[in-house]
Amino acid sequence: MLPGWSAERIGATPEKPSYVAGDGFPAEMSVNWSGAGPELRVLFDSLDDGAGQGGAALPVNPALPASAAETRALAARRWGRIDEVFTPAAGRPSSAPQWHSVAWRPPARFVHKTYFGLYVWPDHQQRQAAVDEAMHRLGLAGAWDDARRRIGSAGAEREIEFFAVDLADEADARVKIYYRNRGAGLAELDRIASVALQHDSAAAAIAYRTLTGGRDDAGEDALSCLAFRSGLDRAAEATTYLRLPSLTSGDQEAVDRTAALLRHEGVDPQRFRELAAALAREPLEDSRGLLELVSYRAAGRRGDVTTYFRFPVFENHTVPAC
Repeated sequence: MLPGWSAERIGATPEKPSYVAGDGFPAEMSVNWSGAGPELRVLFDSLDDGAGQGGAALPVNPALPASAAETRALAARRWGRIDEVFTPAAGRPSSAPQWHSVAWRPPARFVHKTYFGLYVWPDHQQRQAAVDEAMHRLGLAGAWDDARRRIGSAGAEREIEFFAVDLADEADARVKIYYRNRGAGLAELDRIASVALQHDSAAAAIAYRTLTGGRDDAGEDALSCLAFRSGLDRAAEATTYLRLPSLTSGDQEAVDRTAALLRHEGVDPQRFRELAAALAREPLEDSRGLLELVSYRAAGRRGDVTTYFRFPVFENHTVPAC
């Protein structure tokens, strides 16, 4: 399933910088710590290699077992309803970049997702129009209208950045819309998350303040994600993402705060600590930016914390990170 660039040598600078990470590297790794065991996720930017632009087919995995064929066919039909919405064929200024992710919580099967990067369109009305059309085609227009009404008009301080779909056609498959919030405080993030049908503001407040070290501001460009499911007339769930480099002195403090949140949520943080230490290329007390994002979803499942790791690969290159 990996795009064409996966066989290339990394080199000293990115040949085609990606928006995924601040240094232009086109991939990240994350782990969700809820449930009986952690879920490993890998996300990668297709970098316009043909499998990653609008109108392209679903990612192909020839190793999928025969039992997955029906699920894949259903997912393809769902995908076919929206694949052109994010392309010039639908009046967009350009094709939205596509990112793909694979998630696995053993012993369950793999879950595949695709993200459309609307950040390439400076005009927010273009982003809004594309999302409106996609939600209409997926039968989720009513829930999306409700969410927009509850959130209020999106201006320069809050903008839609991604549209994502689970590549499945099952009852629990989600469609997700991501906002970037500029200069937002924790109260505003909770107000946005409260749009969702399932959101516990009290639990969220504890989680947010644990990660911010007691601060009321959310740091730099926090993200809000609303998840929609078929059959519901409201957003189902909300996830809030905080950028720990803007809230901490470095990775050691970021890991300590995240470990404290995991412990509060009933998750032993030891494996998380070991993972962070193993991924860092230097001692955590000297590291910064490895643990880029930590997200929290207050939807009734304890320990619903996800840690996002960005790998500092290119020393002297900087692009706006997602």
